[in-house]
Amino acid sequence: MKEIVIISGKGGTGKTSIISAFASLAKSKVLCDADVDAADLHLITKPEIKEKHDFTSGHTAFINQDKCSECGLCRDLCKWDAISEDFVVNSIECEGCGVCYYFCPEKAIDFPLNTCGEWYLSETRFGPMAHARLHIAEENSGKLVALIRQEGRKLAEKRHINLLLTDGPPGIGCPVIASLGGATAVLIVAEPTVSGRHDMERVIELAAFFKIPAMVCVNKFDLNTDMTQDIEAFAKKSNITVMGRVPFDHAFTRAMVQGKTIVEFDGQSKGCEAVKNIWENLKQRFDI
Repeated sequence: MKEIVIISGKGGTGKTSIISAFASLAKSKVLCDADVDAADLHLITKPEIKEKHDFTSGHTAFINQDKCSECGLCRDLCKWDAISEDFVVNSIECEGCGVCYYFCPEKAIDFPLNTCGEWYLSETRFGPMAHARLHIAEENSGKLVALIRQEGRKLAEKRHINLLLTDGPPGIGCPVIASLGGATAVLIVAEPTVSGRHDMERVIELAAFFKIPAMVCVNKFDLNTDMTQDIEAFAKKSNITVMGRVPFDHAFTRAMVQGKTIVEFDGQSKGCEAVKNIWENLKQRFDI
């Protein structure tokens, strides 16, 4: 099974638009939206949910006032100052370390798992899809990303599909690391700005650390051709394959407004032709 993960050093580079176009072009695949902090692939794919599951991660302490003797030990032990003078736990400040729970002499503290969000297995017009949604203000350590990729692989194995297209998170933190392990390759979507190049360099270093083959494409390249050339020169110097360029094209925005991929909306547009070329390069390189 081959898994192509589309990532970027920063948000807003257009990776979801590109992977949704790939979804239109690939004949047989499973889609994964691993950008769970800001999931938006479902806005285009319009999935029909077949399975829904709670996602639990981490713990938050709660003090049972009927059992609490107000000895103050929990407050003394809590290094986050998450317990008030009235012996009520501030769930926002609580880091879930469990010290108060394990050392409370009255066993007055409950320590349940947090329900942080939901994950889904769905059907789309492009094929099966694994995706998720975090609840408001919940954090993603990478555990949910790993879960979504795992469920996507299970879907692919069950249906004898040998291609996984994963919309990865931006940045270089834990969610991105969780999206890289075991991937066949990553396609880094960069934008031609100073920050775009800097963030692309960080992602390239991260992929190299995990020994994942990396490729680069530049989105909206014609907004700054000098920076585009700098990005491509750096990629070639780092032995990173440049898969192509995508021009600035209003068709991407118009397609999103209608809930379509650019391939569905305007298959003859300059943006669509550029994405098709990148997809053909990917197919040839990885024998898809």
